[in-house]
Amino acid sequence: MKKIKSSIAFIIALLFTISCKNTSTDEKPENVSNTEITEESSNEIKLNNGKKWAVNEEMKPFILDAEIILNEYLEIEASDYQTLASQLKEKNKGLIQNCSMKGASHDELHKWLHPHMDLIDLLAKSESNEDAQLIVQQLEKSFDTFHLYFE
Repeated sequence: MKKIKSSIAFIIALLFTISCKNTSTDEKPENVSNTEITEESSNEIKLNNGKKWAVNEEMKPFILDAEIILNEYLEIEASDYQTLASQLKEKNKGLIQNCSMKGASHDELHKWLHPHMDLIDLLAKSESNEDAQLIVQQLEKSFDTFHLYFE
């Protein structure tokens, strides 16, 4: 029974990974050549030939709702950062489940999303209000970064 459950979990994880992978080779981020990309440069978000990347309409609400949740938290000067982290994780879960982007725009969004999700994980694991507030400030900057590169 354990082997069956493990196998099912592995297959689900594999399908999730495959469904959100870039399958298009037509689009490339700005300033990227066919040569090998270093890890440092591959994590830097780039504009789409000087313009913001378009985020698919079915994905936008999850990002915008998460930003509203964070802004409301800041406005009322809340301190329940565990609830905030939980709410933000829920929005990210919806975002990932509705991932339909492909190509360079997808890759660039992931460059923003992965560090953003790491911040939320850190917030959930915070052991003090002071630490949580620093992470909340970083999340606020993360949304600013999103708006610099995506529309």
